[in-house]
Amino acid sequence: MSNKEKVVHLTTVHHPFDTRVYHKECLSLHRAGYNVTLVAPFEDQVTGQQTVTDEGIQVIATKKRNNRFTRMLLSTWQTYKLAKAEKASYYHFHDPELIWVGWLLKNKTNHVVYDIHEDYYTSIMQKDYLWSSIRKLVGALYNKIEKFFIKKFNLILAEKYYQERYPKGQTVLNYPMINQQLLNHDQIDHKPDHALIYTGNVTEVRGAFLHANIPNLPSHPMIHFIGKCDQGLANKMEQIAGEYKEHLFFNGINQFVDRKDIDQAYISRTWLAGVAIFPPTEHYMRKELTKFFEYMSAGIPIICSNFPVWQAFIEKYKCGLTVDPNNPEDWQRAINYLIDNEQERQAMAYNGRTAIVEELNWAVEEDKLINWYQQLKL
Repeated sequence: MSNKEKVVHLTTVHHPFDTRVYHKECLSLHRAGYNVTLVAPFEDQVTGQQTVTDEGIQVIATKKRNNRFTRMLLSTWQTYKLAKAEKASYYHFHDPELIWVGWLLKNKTNHVVYDIHEDYYTSIMQKDYLWSSIRKLVGALYNKIEKFFIKKFNLILAEKYYQERYPKGQTVLNYPMINQQLLNHDQIDHKPDHALIYTGNVTEVRGAFLHANIPNLPSHPMIHFIGKCDQGLANKMEQIAGEYKEHLFFNGINQFVDRKDIDQAYISRTWLAGVAIFPPTEHYMRKELTKFFEYMSAGIPIICSNFPVWQAFIEKYKCGLTVDPNNPEDWQRAINYLIDNEQERQAMAYNGRTAIVEELNWAVEEDKLINWYQQLKL
């Protein structure tokens, strides 16, 4: 295949086998006939080392750096040099720190795609490690830098509401891939264990401290966290759980959890519910969580915060219950409802799975991605 059909995906932040970057977009473009390369950080490879995955994607390693500032200085430069050498017609980058790299890669004969995974401005404004005055300064600076650079880019948006900020962006939503293993795991009508599941990165803004308090509820449920969690954060969560800390289970302390391991966790037992009890933040209150779709695929009812966007989603698809994140008694009522109303729990699980099969799946978004790429080429 000629270089005119080559696509290079770039990331300095995401794991090389990140679900959206690799399993969705890289593989979708590869299946559509593009020659796809991924430049990403690897723990065990030297910078510039090239390998080909089992699926046929060429990956080029950069050095994985855990320090944010050295990564932004050194990893971005290495990524730029490796990407430029590929002489691709499409450069598709996934991190805001690569904005200047995309700008340098852009020329008259190629397309540069900025894949916006998050509402980065709002995210900056809720960074606890920055003082409030510093957050405002960094946010204002980010706005100016982004506004200058993105004029040269084509934009892909992972969330509907991002179009308010980027009206010219193309939405390619983060809906799940149809996973027959999950769909065929037919335990909807089995009596559930008194256990809850949470998948994805475990952080304070994603409700870590709220979830850690779940074992202290009167029924003392167990909760399993399947996703990367800092050891220090896990220690604090165990302190919150107190005498019931043994009801917290972690799979992913200080390490990325592979897609297949997350899927295996979904089918490992009959979960009472998948949880997402987040504290209110401007970013998450407006975002449809990827974990919602995954819980629904696996036939697991959802218990989540009663933010208006989330409540509207749950009510539309009738796939779970919403709770006040500041009221643990409300959490217990939701848990009791699922235990005491088995037929209703089964209906929520069935409704969620049906919505995924009929509407909320990656196949729909894959078509949008491929069609959009083809339009860029015209």
